Amino acid sequence: MNALVPLPVLLPLSATGLSLAFGTRLKQFQRIISVAVLTAVLALSVALMIAADSGGPLSVHLGDFAPPLGITLVADRLSGLMLTVSSAVTLCVLVYSLGQGMADRDEETPVAVFHPAYLILVAGVSCTFLAGDLVNLYVGFEIMLVASFVLLTLGGTGPRVRAGSTYVIISLFSSMLFLTAIAMTYAATGTANLAQLAQRLGELPLGVQTLIQAMLLTVFAIKAAVFPLAAWLPDSYPTAPAPVTAVFAGLLTKVGVYCMLRTETLLFPGNRLGDLLMAAALASMMIGILGAVAQTDLKRLLSFILISHIGYMVFGIGLASRESYGGAIVYVAHHITVQTTLFLVAGLIERRTGTTELTRIGGLARAAPVLAALFFVPAMNLAGIPPLSGFIGKLGLMRAGVADGGVWAWILVVGSVATSLLTLYVMAKVWNLAFWRAAPPDQAADGTVLESDDENGGDEDADEGPDRIPGTGDEPIRRHRPAGLAVAATLHGHAVTTTTKLPTLMTVATAAAVALGLSFTVLAGPLTSYTDRTAAELLARSPYIEAVLGR
Repeated sequence: MNALVPLPVLLPLSATGLSLAFGTRLKQFQRIISVAVLTAVLALSVALMIAADSGGPLSVHLGDFAPPLGITLVADRLSGLMLTVSSAVTLCVLVYSLGQGMADRDEETPVAVFHPAYLILVAGVSCTFLAGDLVNLYVGFEIMLVASFVLLTLGGTGPRVRAGSTYVIISLFSSMLFLTAIAMTYAATGTANLAQLAQRLGELPLGVQTLIQAMLLTVFAIKAAVFPLAAWLPDSYPTAPAPVTAVFAGLLTKVGVYCMLRTETLLFPGNRLGDLLMAAALASMMIGILGAVAQTDLKRLLSFILISHIGYMVFGIGLASRESYGGAIVYVAHHITVQTTLFLVAGLIERRTGTTELTRIGGLARAAPVLAALFFVPAMNLAGIPPLSGFIGKLGLMRAGVADGGVWAWILVVGSVATSLLTLYVMAKVWNLAFWRAAPPDQAADGTVLESDDENGGDEDADEGPDRIPGTGDEPIRRHRPAGLAVAATLHGHAVTTTTKLPTLMTVATAAAVALGLSFTVLAGPLTSYTDRTAAELLARSPYIEAVLGR
């Protein structure tokens, strides 16, 4: 089974070459190879998860070079679960994007580039989850980020380029900080291998350990969008195409959470910075959800909720107990799926109404009952309504907080309850505005082409001034023109044609994501048992070290 460990990274990278070679000429082949490869990665991820659960962590040294010289990849229970959930989610999003591209009749170069960039993103995510050393972890981040730069700016519209520029600046800063932390770690210990670091970091002076720990936590907190390092996220994600926003919001921030979980358990046992983590968790919860309450654009609202719910995961890491780690892992798996689903639904709403501005839409419960159901289920799951998986994860974290009994733990328990109630309020507000109330008079009619400011081309009818980020109340007014005067191309960011009949493939992919989220509820017993074993393995540390070093 060890030979299977590199395949979740190698398969998407190999498929990228084929996709680039033939994609512009044989677009159908490009679609087929993307779906086939991600299906294979999902099957491999499930196999690795089962093997790691039954036989312990799997490891492989590429080129048969032993640490610290070689590249080490490790699949244990945690990485196996993260690979499985991320593979399932990325496959759903890929199918959704195929439906969107077909509905929009996209034939231009940016859409041909989408598939190679998406496969590279998947390879980077897999590399990050399997990395057994800090250098390879950095490489995984960079692979992932290079692809994300392309995906964020698809179409080259003004808002996307500006949002992408912000994302690039923040990412480059975190990458430089990460390289600095790796250099300091190697200088102090003579290795970047995680298993060897687990043995050697404890021999360093406490101040050096704390400095390295703080630098790594800062890097991963930027990636995970933990407050106060999350200001970049609400302006970066909403401008991207719906499938890109969905996979970024659902998955990329959880890569940062995964790295925090891995390093805090393997490299820095003892929870020296636990109080700092819990303070950051509380701030993320409250600032994020209050920001969501103030939003009227659905994508920005979901972006702030994302920041808020990262706080739950950091809460579990900060408590540093078996119960809290188990609850955090459940919540990570749950949130990847549910947050992705809600952004896919937001894309369907935009397809149906031409906007995600809640003040301009309504009546969707009667006009589009399937769309209403696709929103309602993950919305209630995110709010933590029993017996859904969101409730299970939150209950596990709060039980761990009560068992801890510390002041910060009790504050976080209260903060968790308040955040959950405010999340329910925000979801109810979205439901009331977009689905329950009557449609407003200015809601776009079926077949209306809504052009962005970039398409006006300096028309005298166009608004003056630069583009604005949606949902700020300062965005330019879009002109409504009859259908047929422009080609709808949401992946390009040029226009949206409203339609009462949603594209079948987009709807099916969203329904599959909803079903994936519900499967965590149906399989709650096996899932919580698995995450409990995962937490015990993380705290033991020895299974991981022995799998890599053989002793």
